[in-house]
Amino acid sequence: MKKSILVGLMGAFFATTAATAAEPIEASAKAQELAQKYLVVDTHIDVPYRLNNKWEDVTRATANGDFDYPRAKEGGLNVPFMSIYIPAALERTGGSYQLAHQLIDSMEALATRAPHKFAMAYSVDQALQQQERGVISLALGMENGSPIEGKLENLYEFYNRGIRYITLAHSESNHISDSSYDIRRQWNGLSDFGKTLVKEMNKVGVMVDVSHISDDAFFQVMEISEAPALASHSSLRRYTPGFERNMSDEMIKALAENEGVIMINFGSSFVTERANQFGDMLRKRIAAVNEELGEGTDAAEAKIAEIRASNPYPFADLNTVLDHIDHVVELVGIDYVGIGSDYDGVGDSLPIGLKDVSSYPNLVQGLLDRGYSDTDIEKILGQNLIRVWRANEAYAAKH
Repeated sequence: MKKSILVGLMGAFFATTAATAAEPIEASAKAQELAQKYLVVDTHIDVPYRLNNKWEDVTRATANGDFDYPRAKEGGLNVPFMSIYIPAALERTGGSYQLAHQLIDSMEALATRAPHKFAMAYSVDQALQQQERGVISLALGMENGSPIEGKLENLYEFYNRGIRYITLAHSESNHISDSSYDIRRQWNGLSDFGKTLVKEMNKVGVMVDVSHISDDAFFQVMEISEAPALASHSSLRRYTPGFERNMSDEMIKALAENEGVIMINFGSSFVTERANQFGDMLRKRIAAVNEELGEGTDAAEAKIAEIRASNPYPFADLNTVLDHIDHVVELVGIDYVGIGSDYDGVGDSLPIGLKDVSSYPNLVQGLLDRGYSDTDIEKILGQNLIRVWRANEAYAAKH
């Protein structure tokens, strides 16, 4: 699974932290009503890669994962952007183009197999029409531009297959852009091809996704892109100092000037400093034990088990996610923030109160409790993203 470096290390420990550590969330009747009434758009859900690893029938309730049809309906989810996630290593080994098509095929198959539950969505109008019919729209975003393979014709091909945003890079730099996770700054931002690609994405109507890319690459996108961009699943560096994967206040201001939108990632390591640093802390303590007592020895294993037991994973909670939304609103206004949960992409690290796609009413309740109006909530749940998507459609229609 993606993000496995951190999630794999911590996975065995998540269950040791009781969800009862925080007050239980109870969405009021009004919160549930608003979640069902308003368009709910989540711009990053990793169902395609999840099912590629281990298939489940998400048209029914599933024992695993964060998404299935019954839970999505319970939560009021209308438009999940299904992530066509491409591991960074495929840039080196090949196979990204093939995998992208296979993952798109899987979503088309899902919609074909259960047309009374799911339908593909290639435009804003189509998504809105399908909301009226009570069908969940499967929109597509490509996470990692590696499948473009340096060919603009591949951009056109993937647009025709339904891709409506492209995250330029992922955990390593690629032929398009430097990654926020990669200390090698191959391009000092975007490559020459990447700069051309951004312009062409504007003309075609594919939203430019700035999640995962380096700061230099981000600001170059802001200079180049004439259509609003989005950060499909990012949170705020204010709460995770030094974590370049999240966005700084300066970047959020620049994105708002571009008329773009930041979609808040729910993962605990994205929204709290403590959870963000947990993996590094644990690795260092385990490494020290292995060095002192000998890796694999009974004494080392006993000590490591003790460390794990006494350091349960520090889950974030709903209020932490709301703090991120509040800060964006205070910084640039209500029109520039939305939801990019990263469900099925961050393992079991999701915050208390936001554990799966049935949880959007809890988010609505939190927004109501903090004094947001119904109109504000409607914007956060989906209308801000719809504005950006429409603007990209309109720009492409003119160019």
